[in-house]
Amino acid sequence: MNSREYIESGILELYVFGKLSEEERLEVQQMAADNPAIRTEIAAIEQAVINLSHSVSPNISAETYDKIRAELLGNDPKIIQMKTKTNWSQYIGWAASVVILLGAAFMYLQMNNQMNGIINKEIEKNKSDFDKMQKTIVTLENKNKATESMMEILRDKNNTIVMLEGQAAMPGATAKVYWNKATQEVYIDAQDLPEAPQGMVYQVWALKMNPLTPTSIGLLEKATASTTKMYKVDNTAEAEAFGITLEPEGGSATPTMEQLYTLGKV
Repeated sequence: MNSREYIESGILELYVFGKLSEEERLEVQQMAADNPAIRTEIAAIEQAVINLSHSVSPNISAETYDKIRAELLGNDPKIIQMKTKTNWSQYIGWAASVVILLGAAFMYLQMNNQMNGIINKEIEKNKSDFDKMQKTIVTLENKNKATESMMEILRDKNNTIVMLEGQAAMPGATAKVYWNKATQEVYIDAQDLPEAPQGMVYQVWALKMNPLTPTSIGLLEKATASTTKMYKVDNTAEAEAFGITLEPEGGSATPTMEQLYTLGKV
């Protein structure tokens, strides 16, 4: 705890009012000996108490003084009119008590506000950390499910794997088709396809070769992609080849052959 935090903690007011234990009092004295700022603050608190005491002490005006002097030095020295003495020490004691009570109340409110602030900050921090943890857990669960699904596809002996090689539009592009002829399900592994440009989308075609008849079986959209870039497209019962073209967003009715990225025969 630095000197500013120590000063703001309220312990110095308790020290001045004599409300600390012996151990705490010695600790404050040691801190004051080591830190000029703390010594200055203690002196300021003590001076504030003295000023408050002075503010409630009696203040004799010049007129009152002259009346007392006249009574003391009048024509008949035997008769002295004395007014009842006011017990100012009692008032000062009350004033000191009020100062202590007000100081204690102020320190309590200050410490209570500080404590509430610390608690609220900790609650918000813990809530934020908990939310982050939940998001991380959900992300990991989704990745785990995607990985498990991919492993099931890869291990399914009924799947026919079709390698799609790069074509003139993108020689370096490759993809894999996992086609289960029993269930007619088709999955596309697009891990080695480059990201589609803005406003464009990959479209998958099931092809019959004679005559050449392309049938769209789905779009490889980001919204439907798993973390492994394994896409499930529409089922197909018959296909002699599969191809992937780059089409305008939303897809096309027929493939744009100039944008044929990959092609592979079954």
